[in-house]
Amino acid sequence: MWSSAKVDFRKRVSPRELPELMDGDCSYEDFRDCMRSLETVNRWLLGYRPTLAWLKRLPNGLRDPLHIVDIGSGGGDFLRRIAGWARRRRIAVQLTGIDLNPHAARAAVEFTPKECGITWVTGDAMVYRPEKPMHIVVSSLMAHHLEDEEIIALLRWMETTVQVGWFINDLERSKWTSRMFGWVRWHWLVRHDGPISFRRAFRKEDWARLLAAAGVPHEAVTVEQWRPGRLCVGRWK
Repeated sequence: MWSSAKVDFRKRVSPRELPELMDGDCSYEDFRDCMRSLETVNRWLLGYRPTLAWLKRLPNGLRDPLHIVDIGSGGGDFLRRIAGWARRRRIAVQLTGIDLNPHAARAAVEFTPKECGITWVTGDAMVYRPEKPMHIVVSSLMAHHLEDEEIIALLRWMETTVQVGWFINDLERSKWTSRMFGWVRWHWLVRHDGPISFRRAFRKEDWARLLAAAGVPHEAVTVEQWRPGRLCVGRWK
């Protein structure tokens, strides 16, 4: 089992300094199995809960259908959860998942029932031009794959592009959460990349610095800890 006993969690490690295997080349089969394992991680460790709780605060009086875009959508598990959330509440939505990895759309199509009606796109969300405006943008476990300057660019893009609100669901950098993650035998890619992800993750002071650099008003943003191991940033406009 990986040990975090001698790891310094005081400072976020750059993805350039500490790459994950998932950021490189891997086969479709390994990617697909990794996405299935991450779905189990999200289910067992309550990873969907922060995003769905934030969506419950949706402002009244918005026009339907809402276009909700998931950037870094991976195997599509978050949008499948959001589709179920919207269906139960009779909220009309248009759902789009965007991911740079060409394996992601293929895996999402394989995992997702057609009746969900989700569109999967391969590419960079910041250059994507959908027919319908982006009302809400969400992401999960994507920000820790980015360098600080890339996160700042993403925040600025969301501020200028997203019409209703955005939400980043990611990891909290701490020794306790990284140890907890190591107790379970996940897929081998997840076991390798998981401890690295926690070292590339965030504390509240990191988000304060990044939001300030992006020019996002501090008073307009919530930065919330969710146990176990999540630190989430949300903004309603």
